[in-house]
Amino acid sequence: MPTKYSTDLVESVLGAEKPGLGQELAKVCIEANLPAVYVAKVLGVTRMTLHTWFRGGNIRQAKKERINLFIDLIDEDTRKGVLPAKTFKDAKEYLKAMGTPRLSTDTQEG
Repeated sequence: MPTKYSTDLVESVLGAEKPGLGQELAKVCIEANLPAVYVAKVLGVTRMTLHTWFRGGNIRQAKKERINLFIDLIDEDTRKGVLPAKTFKDAKEYLKAMGTPRLSTDTQEG
């Protein structure tokens, strides 16, 4: 079962003065109420890799385009009122629908 983001992660992401791409990703996921386990699947990485990015870890160039597209789509759907997800089920269904047609780039790890 997916869990909410830790208070420590939320504080570090929302308090970052100059967030990197991984922290920007974390911020939109937190604000959109999208659990890491589902986001990781959409981005084609493990949950551990995703959390490494959230904490400022290195992101391979091959993943950056997909992450930027993902962030743009989440921002757009937040402006439209589609997000934040109200339940984990809503989040899972939203991310499942996002999948291939809306978010089509590479699927390699890391």
